[in-house]
Amino acid sequence: MTKVKSQSLHKRQSKLAEAQNQMEFLSNGLFANGELPTFAEKIKKSNQFPLRPQKLEILQINVGYMCNQVCEHCHVDAGPDRKEIMTRETMQQCLDVIKTTGAHTLDLTGGAPEMNPDFRWFVEEASKAGVKDFIVRSNLTIMVSNKKYFDLPEFFKKYNIHIVSSMPHWTKGKTDKQRGEGVFDASIKALKMLNEVGYGMPDNPLKLDLVYNPSGAFLPSDQASMEKDFKKALLEDFGIHFHNLFALTNLPISRFLDFLIASDNYEDYMYNLVEAFNPAAVANVMCTNTLSVSWDGWLYDCDFNQMLELKVASKVKHISEYNETELNDRNIIISQHCYGCTAGAGSSCQGTVA
Repeated sequence: MTKVKSQSLHKRQSKLAEAQNQMEFLSNGLFANGELPTFAEKIKKSNQFPLRPQKLEILQINVGYMCNQVCEHCHVDAGPDRKEIMTRETMQQCLDVIKTTGAHTLDLTGGAPEMNPDFRWFVEEASKAGVKDFIVRSNLTIMVSNKKYFDLPEFFKKYNIHIVSSMPHWTKGKTDKQRGEGVFDASIKALKMLNEVGYGMPDNPLKLDLVYNPSGAFLPSDQASMEKDFKKALLEDFGIHFHNLFALTNLPISRFLDFLIASDNYEDYMYNLVEAFNPAAVANVMCTNTLSVSWDGWLYDCDFNQMLELKVASKVKHISEYNETELNDRNIIISQHCYGCTAGAGSSCQGTVA
């Protein structure tokens, strides 16, 4: 059983628990005084403004912020104390859209999505819609945290779910530092359980991908090189197989923003992001082909905008009034946090983009 390392910003009643305060912080200081260009100014110079959606490919649904972990970098500010959970009514509204959307990928996230009491029902019903790629983003430790979750690997296998799992590092020290004491050992146990039913094994279609986030105020290194290192270490040390590694840049919002401020790294990190800006990454950022749905059904350009409460710039703002044609005719809402997705090789929920 993993131990909770800290409390969510909401539990601590931090000012940064409020999205408006995060937005004010990101808009002032370095950007207000002109020391650094705003993201809008930056993409105007590269003739990529306004940012517009392309064909919708991915419908990402956050089924709740409740989680059994409290990770230092979490942009959702998820944790055991978060009670925001998608209801079956909202899930049904999502199902109605899944049956008609042109998107080929359904991506369920959280928190720990498995903790939603209607999670299995939703998976069973959504699987009937026949989406091409059905993703569940799991923190791994949920599978070994309580006996009611022990059968998740078999459940995922039954519905051919594509598992994307958090794994900060192949060493215990770095993983537990970021995600909490005992997380590494629990993650290794869960990965072995997934391998046992076929997930991640060579030539097996049951897809198991891992996600890496830097543990500090720096950008991820080359994704392909890191994947080789991860595969070598996990195989040699634990006999574990997986398919792909996604390297994600930590965006300066929520708990990671809190970390940057507390460690006096905010200004240096923002300088690094701006200096690493890559115009080639802008064309493929995930907000151009993804739509994010919050636990209460509101629509956002991406998961990060959801956490900053920046709803889509469209007449259609809720899943209950979904209209794909209307939604595709909008400008994407941007702010300074968007530098995180366009730095270096770029970053998205599917890994690098450039």
